[in-house]
Amino acid sequence: MSYELSILLASAVSIAFFHTIFGPDHYLPFIVMARSGNWSIAKTMCITVLCGFGHVMSSVILGLLGIGFGVALSELVNLESARGNIAAWLLIAFGFLYFVWGMKKAYMNKPHRHFHIDEEGKPEIHEHTHEGEHVHSQQNKKKSLTPWILFTIFVLGPCEPLIPLLMYPAATHSNIGLVSVVVVFGVITIFTMLSVVLISIWGTSFVRIGKFERYSHAIAGASICLSGLSITLLGL
Repeated sequence: MSYELSILLASAVSIAFFHTIFGPDHYLPFIVMARSGNWSIAKTMCITVLCGFGHVMSSVILGLLGIGFGVALSELVNLESARGNIAAWLLIAFGFLYFVWGMKKAYMNKPHRHFHIDEEGKPEIHEHTHEGEHVHSQQNKKKSLTPWILFTIFVLGPCEPLIPLLMYPAATHSNIGLVSVVVVFGVITIFTMLSVVLISIWGTSFVRIGKFERYSHAIAGASICLSGLSITLLGL
């Protein structure tokens, strides 16, 4: 392995790690959705890996097409930036709509107290919600679309540093170097996403929010919306 390729591979590791860590959109949606949707660890891992793979591969394919057809690097950078803006606004829209739906769900699931007299003539207080089986069925259908919505947003979202900082320099070295850099970047990105998600889920599993649990979907939507806003406003 040449010295130049070694530098590129080391750069791929560090760039992938810090690009993921400093981008809350890479892991926050999975953390909050796993909590609010009661996802199993296996389901959370599968969705995270799938979205991470789509996120990386969309930039890889675009970079390979650019290299193969001799597209100017500046044009690809501009295209990646435009894709990033679209993905950020889609994340904001999805988070906001999920927040509204979550607030509606919380309102419908608000506990009500009713007083009645039992068979012995003693007053009793009965607490229940008005959320019936039909509502549960509709909610399950809505929630089942969530992984695919997240996947679509992540496919549209680019790995901004991959093409200009790694793929184009590696392509001037060799095809093996290009493949090596792409694989290392992809593996580190997905591994970092998965690690942060699993550690965060384990940590938040000890947090009990009591009566605010019914707002878990609204909180998830607000968190996703904020992560999209952080990309748009702060450039994370």
